[in-house]
Amino acid sequence: MLPTFFISHGHPGLAAQEDGFTAFLLRLSGSLPKPQAIVLFSAGWESSVQKISTAIEPVTLHGGAAEADPFLALHQYPAKGELTLSLHIKQLLENEGIGCETDDERGVDFCAWGPLSILYPDANIPLVMLSVNPRLTAEEQYRIGAALGPLREHEVLIVGSGGTVYNLAKLDENNPVPPEWAVAFEEWVAEQLETWNVDALFRYDERAPYVEAAVPLPGHFAPLLLAMGAGEASRRAKLLHHSFQLGALSLSCWMFGGMKLEKK
Repeated sequence: MLPTFFISHGHPGLAAQEDGFTAFLLRLSGSLPKPQAIVLFSAGWESSVQKISTAIEPVTLHGGAAEADPFLALHQYPAKGELTLSLHIKQLLENEGIGCETDDERGVDFCAWGPLSILYPDANIPLVMLSVNPRLTAEEQYRIGAALGPLREHEVLIVGSGGTVYNLAKLDENNPVPPEWAVAFEEWVAEQLETWNVDALFRYDERAPYVEAAVPLPGHFAPLLLAMGAGEASRRAKLLHHSFQLGALSLSCWMFGGMKLEKK
């Protein structure tokens, strides 16, 4: 059974970077069995109701990536959709009383193809995109993820793509040293994840230090809770990578559910 992952999508130019984080992502994909499909919650796709992509040949959306690197304006990630899986996801959510809708027009945004272009550059694994509703409580986000946990038994890789410390107004390209507030917030989050303290995480907006600075956009923190919920059956969390970019932009990867990764 595959674990689930939270992966920071970082700066829009991630797919063109060569650094410790991208090197880690290259190693990560090589350490995992090839999934039958990928289900990805994207912070780049916000909606007031849970959306599930049903496009068979979703277009590549570029957004801010083209501004970060002109080369990325031409980048394509031609992964195919998987309608049967999309409809199965809808059924799983409805079985738990979670309202949802399908969307046959949504493309693949850079929050998805940024990390996936490094993890699986051949784009030869079926991909189902899921939106994020930033208005939901942390507990509701976790519950959505938990509803999809059974997909892991069918070698489906569930990924949440977002950011834990993600405040674009506080980035500093001239200072690579992360500020103390960003480090303190990340350390608090790590402690709660490693002890599976959902009571604290469900109230992170009240309990976490410096939360106003770290999480001005709850929709970027939500994929962490969604991915964690999908690993609920095992209740194991492991930090595989952590670094900062542009001062306060957190780049992290958490694995939920656990498995022994192969060294390659």
